[in-house]
Order: sequence, then structure tokens, then C-alpha cells
Amino acid sequence: MIDYLRGTVAHVEEEWIVVDVAGVGYRVFTPNPYAFAASGEPVTVYTHHYVREDAALLFGFATREEQRLFRALLEVSGIGPKVALGVLQGARPEAIAAAIRQENVAFLTKLPGIGRKTAQRMILDLKDKLDRGGGFSPASGVPGDAIPEAAAAGGQGAGTAWPEAREALAALGYTTAEIDRVWQEICGTLTGEETADALVKRALSRLFRG
Repeated sequence: MIDYLRGTVAHVEEEWIVVDVAGVGYRVFTPNPYAFAASGEPVTVYTHHYVREDAALLFGFATREEQRLFRALLEVSGIGPKVALGVLQGARPEAIAAAIRQENVAFLTKLPGIGRKTAQRMILDLKDKLDRGGGFSPASGVPGDAIPEAAAAGGQGAGTAWPEAREALAALGYTTAEIDRVWQEICGTLTGEETADALVKRALSRLFRG
């Protein structure tokens, strides 16, 4: 079992990165490849080695919390690696854990690939494990009508403005990968008071520069 890789990010694609470890390039599928900038600086990528009859795949994460939640999700009936990766694209681990503990089906069904029955299975299978200390930071609560992308905004999020801005950028023809990349570039500079229009303008200024 490969638990983590320590090396440099040599290449970034829409769904995966290549981590160069002592001259060997490992392709690693990750929730947000653009969180790993190909800067040449050493990085640690926490991994899960998934083996099936026709493939051996590496999934990678920026934190131990993401890694643990990914592995926990794989234990839920009906959730495979692709869906588990999508869940982690939709919200931060602590927000997902809070929703499971609170049996917040409305929040969970807004995550990519999660329907009502799967959300109920997540609660049934994982709630007790999280209560026993599943390794996730406690969250103050997740509103019933919360949007996962807003929960993923980070320490200085943008409230409900970013989901609206995302829709506007998508309507302009930008891809999910482009929108996610620009979010990683601007999220750390936000105060949380920005309007959707302000976020769109800031994102477009970055996108125009490539």
C-alpha cells in the first residue's frame, strides 16, 4: 500500500497530476489537481492505492483528512472511487463530516453523484465512525440549504456569492477546470464581503491573463 508520495509536481491535468519521485512519474487522480501547482517545490501527496482486476490506480490528497474521508466513503455501498472523488470536490472534509453527523440529507444530496438513498447509506454507515473520532475537525454546523461549493470556499470564503459567480462563468463558456483553477488563485485574497459580480470580474481578470 502506497500511503504517500514525496516529490515534485511535474505535470497537471484536469483530473490528475504527475508526481516526480526520484525520477519516476506517478499519475495521481485528485479532487483538485490545480491545488498542486507545478512549481518544482517538494510536496507531500497523501495517497490511496486502489487495485482492481484491470487497473491499479493512485488517488491523492493534500491532507490526511481528505485521505481518511475518501477511504471511509469507499466502505459505503454504492460509492466507488469516482463518486468518492466527486464528493471531495464538492465540499471540505469537515463540512461533509458535519453533515453526516447531523444527518443532513439535503446537504449531502447536493454533492456530485450523491442521491437520496446514497446519502442515507452514508449516514447509516459513517455516522457512528465519525462520532468515535473519525479524524475530522468538528464543524459548527451546515445549514440545510447550504451549497457545497460555498462550504469549500476555505478560511476566507465568499458566502453564497461564489456559487452564483461560478454559474455566470460557466454561462460565459469557461470549463469547470478553468473555474476551479481561478478559484484556487483568488480564494485566499477574499474578505467574504464580495458580491457575485465582483468575483466574476476578479476571476475574468485572471482568466484573461491565462
